[in-house]
Amino acid sequence: MTGFLVFFVVFGVFLWLMTRFAIWVRAKGIGGGIMGPIDEAWHPSAERFRQEISVHERRVLPPRPGDII
Repeated sequence: MTGFLVFFVVFGVFLWLMTRFAIWVRAKGIGGGIMGPIDEAWHPSAERFRQEISVHERRVLPPRPGDII
């Protein structure tokens, strides 16, 4: 009985740690490099979407006159 309890506690901690890691990766924006090859294997046009997102992230709007202090 205690074996099951230990297993479920360890499994729960592992799932909690993986969830925290996923939140951290999403916040940092580093998941594309890790999941890129896997994503391309399952979704061949993923590279095109990743490039599109990269272009949008690099796009900078010129400052408006009232924004500069």
